[in-house]
Amino acid sequence: MSLSLGRRLLLAFYSALLWLLVPVTLYHLVWRGLRQREYLLRWSERYAQRESLPDLPPGALWIHAVSVGEVNAAIPLVNALRQRHPDRPLLITTITPTGSARVRALWGDAVHHVYLPYDLHGMVRRFLSRVRPALAIVIETELWPNLFVACARADVPVVIANARLSERSLQGYRWMAPLIRLALSGVRLVAAQSEADAARFRVLAGDDARIVVTGNLKFDQPLPKASLDEAIGWRKVFGGRPVWVAASTHAAEESAVLDAHRRLRETHADALLLWAPRHPERFNAVAEQVREAGFALRRRSVERGPDARCAVFLIDSLGELPGFLAAGDVAFVGGSLCEVGGHNLLEPAALGVPVLSGPHTFNFAEIAALLKDVGALETVGDAAELAAAIERLLADPEEARQRGRAGRQRIDRERGALQRTLSLIDEVAGLPGH
Repeated sequence: MSLSLGRRLLLAFYSALLWLLVPVTLYHLVWRGLRQREYLLRWSERYAQRESLPDLPPGALWIHAVSVGEVNAAIPLVNALRQRHPDRPLLITTITPTGSARVRALWGDAVHHVYLPYDLHGMVRRFLSRVRPALAIVIETELWPNLFVACARADVPVVIANARLSERSLQGYRWMAPLIRLALSGVRLVAAQSEADAARFRVLAGDDARIVVTGNLKFDQPLPKASLDEAIGWRKVFGGRPVWVAASTHAAEESAVLDAHRRLRETHADALLLWAPRHPERFNAVAEQVREAGFALRRRSVERGPDARCAVFLIDSLGELPGFLAAGDVAFVGGSLCEVGGHNLLEPAALGVPVLSGPHTFNFAEIAALLKDVGALETVGDAAELAAAIERLLADPEEARQRGRAGRQRIDRERGALQRTLSLIDEVAGLPGH
Protein backbone atom coordinates (compact mmCIF):
# COMPACT_ATOMS: atom_id res chain seq x y z
CA MET A 1 0.00 0.00 0.00
CA SER A 2 1.50 3.30 -1.12
CA LEU A 3 0.57 6.49 0.70
CA SER A 4 0.78 10.04 -0.59
CA LEU A 5 2.93 12.53 1.29
CA GLY A 6 -0.18 14.14 2.77
CA ARG A 7 -1.43 10.82 4.10
CA ARG A 8 1.97 9.91 5.51
CA LEU A 9 2.06 13.21 7.37
CA LEU A 10 -1.48 12.68 8.66
CA LEU A 11 -0.57 9.21 9.94
CA ALA A 12 2.61 10.58 11.54
CA PHE A 13 0.64 13.31 13.33
CA TYR A 14 -1.90 10.74 14.56
CA SER A 15 0.89 8.47 15.81
CA ALA A 16 2.68 11.31 17.57
CA LEU A 17 -0.56 12.28 19.31
CA LEU A 18 -1.09 8.68 20.47
CA TRP A 19 2.44 8.53 21.89
CA LEU A 20 1.70 11.64 23.90
CA LEU A 21 -1.41 9.90 25.24
CA VAL A 22 0.40 6.74 26.40
CA PRO A 23 0.48 8.01 30.03
CA VAL A 24 -3.29 8.46 29.77
CA THR A 25 -3.69 4.80 28.81
CA LEU A 26 -1.80 3.83 31.98
CA TYR A 27 -4.05 6.06 34.08
CA HIS A 28 -7.11 4.58 32.37
CA LEU A 29 -6.06 1.00 33.10
CA VAL A 30 -5.38 1.81 36.76
CA TRP A 31 -8.63 3.75 37.12
CA ARG A 32 -10.66 0.91 35.58
CA GLY A 33 -8.67 -1.59 37.60
CA LEU A 34 -9.84 -0.02 40.85
CA ARG A 35 -13.37 -1.03 39.83
CA GLN A 36 -12.61 -4.21 37.89
CA ARG A 37 -9.41 -5.97 38.91
CA GLU A 38 -8.90 -7.63 35.51
CA TYR A 39 -7.86 -4.27 34.05
CA LEU A 40 -4.72 -4.44 36.19
CA LEU A 41 -3.66 -7.68 34.53
CA ARG A 42 -2.11 -8.62 31.17
CA TRP A 43 -0.72 -5.18 30.34
CA SER A 44 2.04 -6.79 28.29
CA GLU A 45 -0.59 -7.80 25.72
CA ARG A 46 -1.99 -4.29 25.48
CA TYR A 47 1.49 -2.92 24.81
CA ALA A 48 2.39 -5.80 22.47
CA GLN A 49 5.41 -7.07 24.36
CA ARG A 50 6.71 -9.89 22.20
CA GLU A 51 6.70 -12.62 24.83
CA SER A 52 2.97 -12.06 25.53
CA LEU A 53 1.88 -12.57 21.92
CA PRO A 54 1.15 -15.97 20.39
CA ASP A 55 3.77 -17.07 17.84
CA LEU A 56 1.46 -18.47 15.16
CA PRO A 57 2.36 -20.17 11.89
CA PRO A 58 1.60 -18.09 8.77
CA GLY A 59 -2.00 -18.16 7.62
CA ALA A 60 -3.91 -17.64 10.84
CA LEU A 61 -7.46 -16.27 10.76
CA TRP A 62 -7.81 -13.31 13.10
CA ILE A 63 -11.09 -11.90 14.43
CA HIS A 64 -11.27 -8.76 16.55
CA ALA A 65 -14.36 -8.32 18.74
CA VAL A 66 -14.04 -5.43 21.16
CA SER A 67 -16.29 -6.67 23.99
CA VAL A 68 -19.08 -9.07 24.96
CA GLY A 69 -21.65 -7.84 22.45
CA GLU A 70 -19.25 -8.14 19.53
CA VAL A 71 -18.02 -11.55 20.72
CA ASN A 72 -21.62 -12.77 20.84
CA ALA A 73 -22.26 -11.39 17.35
CA ALA A 74 -19.19 -13.26 16.10
CA ILE A 75 -20.25 -16.66 17.47
CA PRO A 76 -21.78 -18.04 14.24
CA LEU A 77 -18.89 -16.68 12.17
CA VAL A 78 -16.20 -18.11 14.45
CA ASN A 79 -17.87 -21.51 14.54
CA ALA A 80 -18.28 -21.55 10.76
CA LEU A 81 -14.64 -20.56 10.15
CA ARG A 82 -13.42 -23.26 12.52
CA GLN A 83 -15.44 -25.81 10.58
CA ARG A 84 -14.46 -24.54 7.10
CA HIS A 85 -10.75 -24.06 7.86
CA PRO A 86 -9.81 -26.52 10.63
CA ASP A 87 -6.15 -26.48 9.59
CA ARG A 88 -5.72 -22.74 10.24
CA PRO A 89 -5.05 -21.27 13.71
CA LEU A 90 -7.79 -18.90 14.82
CA LEU A 91 -6.99 -15.85 16.95
CA ILE A 92 -9.64 -13.73 18.67
CA THR A 93 -8.69 -10.37 20.17
CA THR A 94 -10.79 -8.22 22.47
CA ILE A 95 -10.26 -5.01 24.43
CA THR A 96 -12.33 -5.56 27.57
CA PRO A 97 -11.90 -8.22 30.28
CA THR A 98 -15.57 -9.17 29.95
CA GLY A 99 -15.04 -9.79 26.24
CA SER A 100 -11.97 -11.86 27.09
CA ALA A 101 -13.92 -13.92 29.63
CA ARG A 102 -16.66 -14.54 27.06
CA VAL A 103 -14.14 -15.82 24.51
CA ARG A 104 -12.72 -18.28 27.03
CA ALA A 105 -16.18 -19.39 28.13
CA LEU A 106 -17.25 -20.07 24.54
CA TRP A 107 -14.15 -21.66 23.02
CA GLY A 108 -11.60 -22.25 25.77
CA ASP A 109 -8.24 -23.30 24.36
CA ALA A 110 -9.70 -24.15 20.95
CA VAL A 111 -8.80 -20.61 19.83
CA HIS A 112 -5.88 -18.31 20.60
CA HIS A 113 -6.75 -15.15 22.48
CA VAL A 114 -5.01 -11.91 23.56
CA TYR A 115 -5.98 -8.29 24.01
CA LEU A 116 -5.56 -6.10 20.92
CA PRO A 117 -2.59 -3.77 21.44
CA TYR A 118 -2.94 0.00 21.27
CA ASP A 119 -2.86 1.50 17.78
CA LEU A 120 0.79 2.57 17.78
CA HIS A 121 2.98 1.70 14.82
CA GLY A 122 5.63 -0.28 16.70
CA MET A 123 3.06 -2.23 18.71
CA VAL A 124 1.00 -3.01 15.62
CA ARG A 125 4.11 -4.15 13.73
CA ARG A 126 5.17 -6.51 16.55
CA PHE A 127 1.65 -7.89 16.78
CA LEU A 128 1.41 -8.65 13.06
CA SER A 129 4.92 -10.12 12.90
CA ARG A 130 4.02 -12.64 15.61
CA VAL A 131 0.46 -13.44 14.55
CA ARG A 132 1.11 -13.51 10.78
CA PRO A 133 -2.57 -13.58 9.80
CA ALA A 134 -3.91 -14.42 6.37
CA LEU A 135 -7.02 -12.39 7.14
CA ALA A 136 -8.26 -9.82 9.66
CA ILE A 137 -11.99 -9.66 10.43
CA VAL A 138 -13.17 -6.74 12.56
CA ILE A 139 -16.64 -7.13 14.06
CA GLU A 140 -19.06 -4.19 13.78
CA THR A 141 -17.15 -0.89 14.15
CA GLU A 142 -13.51 -0.57 15.14
CA LEU A 143 -11.50 1.81 12.96
CA TRP A 144 -7.75 1.89 13.73
CA PRO A 145 -5.61 3.82 11.18
CA ASN A 146 -2.17 2.39 12.04
CA LEU A 147 -3.48 -1.15 12.27
CA PHE A 148 -5.42 -1.04 9.01
CA VAL A 149 -2.58 0.62 7.08
CA ALA A 150 -0.08 -1.89 8.48
CA CYS A 151 -2.34 -4.77 7.41
CA ALA A 152 -2.62 -3.32 3.90
CA ARG A 153 1.16 -2.95 3.65
CA ALA A 154 1.59 -6.55 4.81
CA ASP A 155 -1.03 -7.69 2.26
CA VAL A 156 -3.39 -8.85 5.02
CA PRO A 157 -6.99 -8.35 3.82
CA VAL A 158 -9.15 -6.49 6.34
CA VAL A 159 -12.89 -7.15 6.41
CA ILE A 160 -15.30 -5.24 8.65
CA ALA A 161 -18.03 -7.84 9.22
CA ASN A 162 -21.49 -7.19 10.63
CA ALA A 163 -20.57 -3.54 10.15
CA ARG A 164 -22.81 -0.98 11.77
CA LEU A 165 -22.53 2.78 12.02
CA SER A 166 -25.18 4.87 13.74
CA GLU A 167 -25.96 8.42 12.67
CA ARG A 168 -24.56 9.62 15.98
CA SER A 169 -21.27 7.76 15.40
CA LEU A 170 -21.08 9.13 11.87
CA GLN A 171 -21.34 12.68 13.17
CA GLY A 172 -18.67 11.90 15.76
CA TYR A 173 -16.29 10.64 13.08
CA ARG A 174 -16.80 13.60 10.76
CA TRP A 175 -14.40 15.86 12.64
CA MET A 176 -11.57 13.44 11.83
CA ALA A 177 -12.88 12.37 8.43
CA PRO A 178 -9.47 12.42 6.62
CA LEU A 179 -7.99 10.06 9.22
CA ILE A 180 -10.99 7.72 9.12
CA ARG A 181 -10.92 7.70 5.31
CA LEU A 182 -7.24 6.79 5.51
CA ALA A 183 -8.07 3.89 7.84
CA LEU A 184 -10.85 2.66 5.58
CA SER A 185 -8.55 2.80 2.56
CA GLY A 186 -6.82 -0.24 4.06
CA VAL A 187 -10.10 -2.22 4.24
CA ARG A 188 -10.92 -4.66 1.45
CA LEU A 189 -14.58 -5.10 2.32
CA VAL A 190 -17.25 -3.61 4.56
CA ALA A 191 -20.04 -6.16 5.07
CA ALA A 192 -22.81 -3.93 6.40
CA GLN A 193 -25.80 -4.93 8.50
CA SER A 194 -28.26 -2.74 6.59
CA GLU A 195 -28.63 -0.28 3.72
CA ALA A 196 -28.58 2.58 6.23
CA ASP A 197 -25.29 1.36 7.73
CA ALA A 198 -23.84 0.97 4.22
CA ALA A 199 -24.85 4.50 3.27
CA ARG A 200 -23.19 5.94 6.37
CA PHE A 201 -19.98 4.00 5.70
CA ARG A 202 -19.95 5.38 2.15
CA VAL A 203 -20.03 8.90 3.58
CA LEU A 204 -16.86 8.08 5.56
CA ALA A 205 -15.05 5.90 3.03
CA GLY A 206 -15.97 7.51 -0.29
CA ASP A 207 -17.16 5.85 -3.47
CA ASP A 208 -14.09 3.65 -3.98
CA ALA A 209 -14.74 1.47 -0.93
CA ARG A 210 -16.32 -1.93 -1.43
CA ILE A 211 -19.41 -1.93 0.77
CA VAL A 212 -21.92 -4.77 0.57
CA VAL A 213 -25.11 -5.26 2.59
CA THR A 214 -25.02 -8.78 4.05
CA GLY A 215 -27.43 -8.49 6.97
CA ASN A 216 -26.92 -8.94 10.69
CA LEU A 217 -24.98 -11.98 11.90
CA LYS A 218 -26.90 -11.92 15.15
CA PHE A 219 -29.95 -13.19 13.27
CA ASP A 220 -27.96 -16.36 12.55
CA GLN A 221 -27.22 -16.97 16.19
CA PRO A 222 -28.49 -20.46 17.04
CA LEU A 223 -30.74 -20.69 20.06
CA PRO A 224 -28.54 -22.21 22.78
CA LYS A 225 -30.26 -25.39 23.92
CA ALA A 226 -28.45 -25.13 27.24
CA SER A 227 -30.12 -21.74 27.85
CA LEU A 228 -33.56 -23.15 27.12
CA ASP A 229 -32.89 -26.10 29.42
CA GLU A 230 -31.65 -23.70 32.11
CA ALA A 231 -34.82 -21.65 31.73
CA ILE A 232 -36.97 -24.68 32.53
CA GLY A 233 -34.99 -25.23 35.71
CA TRP A 234 -35.17 -21.57 36.70
CA ARG A 235 -38.93 -21.45 36.21
CA LYS A 236 -39.26 -24.28 38.69
CA VAL A 237 -37.13 -22.31 41.15
CA PHE A 238 -39.28 -19.19 40.64
CA GLY A 239 -42.39 -21.22 41.48
CA GLY A 240 -44.81 -19.40 39.21
CA ARG A 241 -43.92 -15.89 40.40
CA PRO A 242 -44.18 -13.02 37.86
CA VAL A 243 -40.61 -12.40 36.63
CA TRP A 244 -39.09 -9.59 34.60
CA VAL A 245 -35.51 -9.13 33.49
CA ALA A 246 -33.52 -5.86 33.36
CA ALA A 247 -30.57 -6.59 31.08
CA SER A 248 -27.47 -4.52 30.25
CA THR A 249 -28.47 -1.53 32.36
CA HIS A 250 -26.26 1.53 32.94
CA ALA A 251 -25.77 3.69 36.00
CA ALA A 252 -27.99 6.49 34.65
CA GLU A 253 -31.04 4.19 34.46
CA GLU A 254 -30.60 2.15 37.63
CA SER A 255 -32.91 4.37 39.68
CA ALA A 256 -35.60 3.97 37.01
CA VAL A 257 -35.30 0.17 37.20
CA LEU A 258 -35.70 0.29 40.98
CA ASP A 259 -38.65 2.69 40.74
CA ALA A 260 -40.35 0.51 38.12
CA HIS A 261 -39.94 -2.56 40.32
CA ARG A 262 -41.34 -0.71 43.33
CA ARG A 263 -44.41 0.35 41.29
CA LEU A 264 -44.87 -3.17 39.93
CA ARG A 265 -44.83 -4.74 43.40
CA GLU A 266 -47.69 -2.48 44.45
CA THR A 267 -49.94 -4.65 42.26
CA HIS A 268 -47.81 -7.82 42.08
CA ALA A 269 -46.37 -8.18 45.57
CA ASP A 270 -44.43 -11.32 44.66
CA ALA A 271 -42.88 -9.92 41.44
CA LEU A 272 -39.23 -10.88 41.00
CA LEU A 273 -36.63 -8.78 39.18
CA LEU A 274 -33.66 -10.52 37.56
CA TRP A 275 -31.11 -7.73 37.14
CA ALA A 276 -27.98 -7.96 34.97
CA PRO A 277 -26.02 -4.66 34.90
CA ARG A 278 -24.02 -4.07 31.72
CA HIS A 279 -20.64 -3.66 33.42
CA PRO A 280 -19.25 -5.84 36.23
CA GLU A 281 -17.92 -2.79 38.05
CA ARG A 282 -21.59 -1.82 38.70
CA PHE A 283 -22.47 -5.08 40.48
CA ASN A 284 -21.67 -3.91 44.00
CA ALA A 285 -23.18 -0.46 43.47
CA VAL A 286 -26.42 -1.97 42.21
CA ALA A 287 -26.53 -4.38 45.15
CA GLU A 288 -26.15 -1.46 47.56
CA GLN A 289 -28.94 0.49 45.84
CA VAL A 290 -31.26 -2.50 46.03
CA ARG A 291 -30.65 -2.86 49.77
CA GLU A 292 -31.11 0.87 50.35
CA ALA A 293 -34.44 0.68 48.52
CA GLY A 294 -35.58 -1.94 51.02
CA PHE A 295 -35.75 -4.89 48.62
CA ALA A 296 -34.64 -8.33 49.72
CA LEU A 297 -31.58 -9.14 47.59
CA ARG A 298 -29.77 -12.29 46.57
CA ARG A 299 -26.73 -12.50 44.31
CA ARG A 300 -25.98 -15.17 41.74
CA SER A 301 -22.29 -15.15 42.75
CA VAL A 302 -23.22 -16.03 46.33
CA GLU A 303 -26.54 -17.91 46.35
CA ARG A 304 -27.80 -20.64 44.04
CA GLY A 305 -31.00 -18.73 43.29
CA PRO A 306 -33.74 -16.51 44.72
CA ASP A 307 -35.78 -17.67 47.69
CA ALA A 308 -39.41 -16.81 48.43
CA ARG A 309 -38.44 -13.53 50.16
CA CYS A 310 -36.12 -12.34 47.39
CA ALA A 311 -37.41 -9.34 45.41
CA VAL A 312 -34.27 -8.78 43.30
CA PHE A 313 -31.90 -11.46 42.09
CA LEU A 314 -28.67 -9.84 40.90
CA ILE A 315 -27.05 -11.68 37.99
CA ASP A 316 -23.46 -10.77 38.84
CA SER A 317 -22.01 -13.52 36.66
CA LEU A 318 -20.96 -13.76 33.03
CA GLY A 319 -22.42 -15.91 30.27
CA GLU A 320 -25.65 -16.86 32.06
CA LEU A 321 -27.95 -14.09 30.88
CA PRO A 322 -29.62 -16.06 28.01
CA GLY A 323 -30.92 -18.68 30.45
CA PHE A 324 -32.39 -16.00 32.68
CA LEU A 325 -33.88 -14.10 29.73
CA ALA A 326 -35.61 -17.25 28.52
CA ALA A 327 -37.02 -17.80 32.03
CA GLY A 328 -38.53 -14.31 32.30
CA ASP A 329 -42.03 -13.19 31.38
CA VAL A 330 -40.75 -9.93 29.88
CA ALA A 331 -37.33 -8.35 29.31
CA PHE A 332 -36.21 -4.74 29.44
CA VAL A 333 -32.99 -4.03 27.51
CA GLY A 334 -30.93 -1.20 28.97
CA GLY A 335 -28.71 1.51 27.59
CA SER A 336 -31.96 2.88 26.22
CA LEU A 337 -33.46 5.05 28.98
CA CYS A 338 -30.17 6.97 28.85
CA GLU A 339 -28.40 8.15 25.70
CA VAL A 340 -26.12 5.15 25.33
CA GLY A 341 -28.03 3.97 22.29
CA GLY A 342 -29.32 0.62 23.49
CA HIS A 343 -28.00 -2.93 23.50
CA ASN A 344 -28.84 -6.27 21.91
CA LEU A 345 -32.60 -6.46 21.40
CA LEU A 346 -32.33 -9.66 19.38
CA GLU A 347 -31.32 -11.96 22.21
CA PRO A 348 -34.58 -11.84 24.21
CA ALA A 349 -36.66 -11.67 21.01
CA ALA A 350 -34.94 -14.79 19.63
CA LEU A 351 -35.81 -16.56 22.87
CA GLY A 352 -39.48 -15.72 22.41
CA VAL A 353 -39.64 -13.11 25.18
CA PRO A 354 -41.54 -9.81 24.70
CA VAL A 355 -39.09 -6.91 24.77
CA LEU A 356 -39.22 -3.41 26.28
CA SER A 357 -36.71 -0.63 25.77
CA GLY A 358 -36.30 3.06 26.32
CA PRO A 359 -36.44 5.58 23.45
CA HIS A 360 -32.66 5.69 22.84
CA THR A 361 -31.99 2.75 20.50
CA PHE A 362 -29.93 4.48 17.82
CA ASN A 363 -27.24 1.77 17.98
CA PHE A 364 -29.88 -0.74 16.87
CA ALA A 365 -32.30 1.50 15.00
CA GLU A 366 -33.08 -0.94 12.18
CA ILE A 367 -33.54 -3.89 14.54
CA ALA A 368 -35.75 -1.83 16.83
CA ALA A 369 -37.92 -0.80 13.88
CA LEU A 370 -38.17 -4.40 12.67
CA LEU A 371 -39.25 -5.71 16.08
CA LYS A 372 -41.68 -2.84 16.61
CA ASP A 373 -43.22 -3.55 13.22
CA VAL A 374 -44.36 -7.01 14.36
CA GLY A 375 -45.28 -5.92 17.89
CA ALA A 376 -42.38 -7.70 19.59
CA LEU A 377 -40.87 -4.47 21.01
CA GLU A 378 -42.54 -1.70 23.00
CA THR A 379 -40.83 1.58 23.82
CA VAL A 380 -41.22 3.20 27.25
CA GLY A 381 -40.11 6.63 28.34
CA ASP A 382 -39.60 6.37 32.09
CA ALA A 383 -40.04 4.19 35.17
CA ALA A 384 -43.82 4.67 35.31
CA GLU A 385 -44.25 3.59 31.69
CA LEU A 386 -41.88 0.67 32.20
CA ALA A 387 -43.84 -0.59 35.20
CA ALA A 388 -47.17 -0.12 33.37
CA ALA A 389 -45.94 -2.04 30.30
CA ILE A 390 -44.70 -4.94 32.44
CA GLU A 391 -47.98 -5.01 34.35
CA ARG A 392 -50.03 -5.15 31.11
CA LEU A 393 -48.01 -8.09 29.83
CA LEU A 394 -48.25 -9.92 33.13
CA ALA A 395 -52.01 -9.37 33.16
CA ASP A 396 -52.41 -10.74 29.63
CA PRO A 397 -50.15 -13.83 29.22
CA GLU A 398 -51.62 -14.59 25.78
CA GLU A 399 -50.58 -11.17 24.46
CA ALA A 400 -47.12 -11.68 25.94
CA ARG A 401 -46.82 -15.08 24.25
CA GLN A 402 -48.02 -13.63 20.94
CA ARG A 403 -45.44 -10.83 21.08
CA GLY A 404 -42.73 -13.33 21.90
CA ARG A 405 -43.71 -15.59 18.99
CA ALA A 406 -43.84 -12.64 16.59
CA GLY A 407 -40.30 -11.59 17.49
CA ARG A 408 -38.89 -15.09 17.17
CA GLN A 409 -40.59 -15.67 13.80
CA ARG A 410 -39.38 -12.32 12.43
CA ILE A 411 -35.82 -13.16 13.39
CA ASP A 412 -36.09 -16.56 11.70
CA ARG A 413 -37.07 -14.81 8.45
CA GLU A 414 -33.99 -12.56 8.61
CA ARG A 415 -31.40 -15.33 8.76
CA GLY A 416 -28.80 -15.70 6.00
CA ALA A 417 -26.16 -13.07 6.79
CA LEU A 418 -23.67 -15.76 7.81
CA GLN A 419 -23.54 -17.51 4.44
CA ARG A 420 -23.38 -14.22 2.54
CA THR A 421 -20.53 -13.01 4.77
CA LEU A 422 -18.59 -16.28 4.51
CA SER A 423 -18.76 -16.27 0.71
CA LEU A 424 -17.40 -12.72 0.55
CA ILE A 425 -14.65 -13.49 3.07
CA ASP A 426 -13.48 -16.50 1.05
CA GLU A 427 -13.43 -14.34 -2.08
CA VAL A 428 -11.62 -11.38 -0.53
CA ALA A 429 -9.01 -13.47 1.27
CA GLY A 430 -8.56 -16.05 -1.47
CA LEU A 431 -9.53 -18.85 0.88
CA PRO A 432 -10.90 -22.08 -0.62
CA GLY A 433 -14.69 -21.96 -0.51
CA HIS A 434 -16.97 -24.73 0.71
